[in-house]
Amino acid sequence: MILTLFKDVEFRSFMVANVVFRLCASGLTVLLGYQVYEMTRSPFSLGLLGLVEAVPGVTLILYGGDFADRHSRHRTVVVTMGLLAVLATLLAVISNAGNASALAVIYVVAFVSASIRAFESPAVVGLEAQILPLHQVLRGIPILASSGRMADVAGPVAAGFAWAAFGATVTYAGTAALFVLSALWIALGVQNRPPLPQPSGRSARRRIAEGVRYVFGSEILLGSMALDLFAVFFAGANALLPIFALEVLHVGPEGFGLLRSASAAGALVAALAATRLLPVRHAGVALHVIIALFGLCIITFGLSTSFMLSLAALFLAGLCDGTSMVIRHAILRLASPEALRGRIAAVKSVFTGSSNELGTFQSGMTASLIGAGPTLCLGGAVTLGVVAVVAWRARMLLHLNLETLARPDQLRSDDLELSADDPLLELEAARPG
Repeated sequence: MILTLFKDVEFRSFMVANVVFRLCASGLTVLLGYQVYEMTRSPFSLGLLGLVEAVPGVTLILYGGDFADRHSRHRTVVVTMGLLAVLATLLAVISNAGNASALAVIYVVAFVSASIRAFESPAVVGLEAQILPLHQVLRGIPILASSGRMADVAGPVAAGFAWAAFGATVTYAGTAALFVLSALWIALGVQNRPPLPQPSGRSARRRIAEGVRYVFGSEILLGSMALDLFAVFFAGANALLPIFALEVLHVGPEGFGLLRSASAAGALVAALAATRLLPVRHAGVALHVIIALFGLCIITFGLSTSFMLSLAALFLAGLCDGTSMVIRHAILRLASPEALRGRIAAVKSVFTGSSNELGTFQSGMTASLIGAGPTLCLGGAVTLGVVAVVAWRARMLLHLNLETLARPDQLRSDDLELSADDPLLELEAARPG
């Protein structure tokens, strides 16, 4: 029963802390962009901010995953949340001072914040696995995924209203207080468990390579990450929404706001529905079908000249994205050995993190050459092609049954060919049931 999970103090504390943290983190990201543009009125300054935030997410995240596998994930999460509280406090101070050097400080804070998140993100994935028992995964994952997605969507909205009502200083100070509250929830409500012992005498580069090799040797992990990467890279519509709102649908800023929120609303509905309707036994087939439907929705949006049809297409695309997100979250949890969990989560972050920024760049460049509508139609068609290729090459993912994957006696040695002296055999053998 789902209610059994909420009776568990650790699960409840982790879920609440994770929701509050993601609410603050997503809000902080948007506020930094708003403040930079408010100070400079320069699109280039916004692009520079995005680059500053993207670099640690692609470079340091792999070291963050290795760190999470070798050190206490509990302590890492608490410390990183506390450090983000310090940064938010610094933003409150400089916003109140209003000096000319504030812009440079914001860029530095953005870089440091992204660097901290590179260590926090893999540690959270590992800590979640330590809290959520294997037999409760298929009930707990949808709850954690849906609550986290709601926080990601609500964070920028709450931050915007707080900024308008109270100003930058109070908003940043409140964000800092909530970061501290999240850290306390983890520190007091979740047990500090030591990580599994790692084979000694290996360099960080070799340890990171072990995680990368495991992902690329696993049809289930690599296939699910590839579906996510290419769908976002080629068929992401958000970057082109201003063009459709102003030049295709002629709906102005109000219509743009509705278009921007349609996919988020669909994703929220899907995440909530997944707590009851997660396609467990046919998860692999469902994932392929959902990504294919996502591609068709993007093609429909690219061809549409009707505002209502465009809204419906984006809502259904969000519905597909939200459902696939929950399935992929479950796959990451169930197909990752405990000793490698942080590094595998880091590899996933590189996949998803790079796809958003690079996808925006790709969409903009392609649209400048062939137009926004043809760009999305092409992206949707490529997504359908990727689904077909993954279904052909990753048969284990296509036939995936999450109930089978969740059985304690299931080791993933049939999903990964290892040599007899490979250190990953030691790690897999050490994975707790």
